[in-house]
Amino acid sequence: MGTELSALSRKFLALIAMLMISMLSLRAEAGHLEEIAERGTIRIGTTGDYRPMSYLNPETGEYEGIDAELSKLIAASLKVRIEYVPTTWPTLAADTMSGKFDIALCGISRNYDRARTMAMSDGYGIGMLGKTILCRKADAKKFKSLADINKPGVRVMINPGGTNEKFARANLTKATLIVNEDNAGIPSQISKGAADIMITETVEAISYIKMDKNLAAPLIKEPFTKHSCGILMAKGDQDLLNYINFVLAELRDDGTLPALEHKYLEP
Repeated sequence: MGTELSALSRKFLALIAMLMISMLSLRAEAGHLEEIAERGTIRIGTTGDYRPMSYLNPETGEYEGIDAELSKLIAASLKVRIEYVPTTWPTLAADTMSGKFDIALCGISRNYDRARTMAMSDGYGIGMLGKTILCRKADAKKFKSLADINKPGVRVMINPGGTNEKFARANLTKATLIVNEDNAGIPSQISKGAADIMITETVEAISYIKMDKNLAAPLIKEPFTKHSCGILMAKGDQDLLNYINFVLAELRDDGTLPALEHKYLEP
């Protein structure tokens, strides 16, 4: 009799333990929005080096661009403040998956690799973004195609860790690739002659040719790729992903998002 009771006790305790683990797991999965509300801030990861998406202006100390504005709108919808968390392109995926921040906004291209390993929101800037080049205006006629760039002696400067580097390493095997960790500083390096080409996005190229009369983007109307941007977060929180997609849908429906896309992403 005692043995039977002992066995029943062990089964009962095991059942209680399983229930507690399940409850804790559900709380962890479902509590992110509640955690943000309790904290009073939403932690937003950003590289701060990508005009006109998310750029940290060194003179004002403020973030500028379409993603900076979207960040403010998302925070306002949650009635919380923004806590910016610096990240880099090489560490963006690891920082996202480790929970260093709640969401990331900094001109993040939607692609299969990111969607497979993390969670990405619905797209914005659809059809407005794609890979192109930035070069000196004096050299613009030299570069009419990807083949003109993929040659020995052509120096291509890229920032590490993102899709610019991935594109360059896949398509420019004959050119000389120069890695520069300061993405925002690469255009000035091109202008000074430290390299011939910057692989960049159409919207970023537009920003820099407006700022520097020595720069040109001769292939901007025929980008090598086309994609949209999305808001990045760790997998496992469907409620947060649903909410972010809801905010984007509302902003598109009321005209706010199209107006921001026109302001920041169109030539």
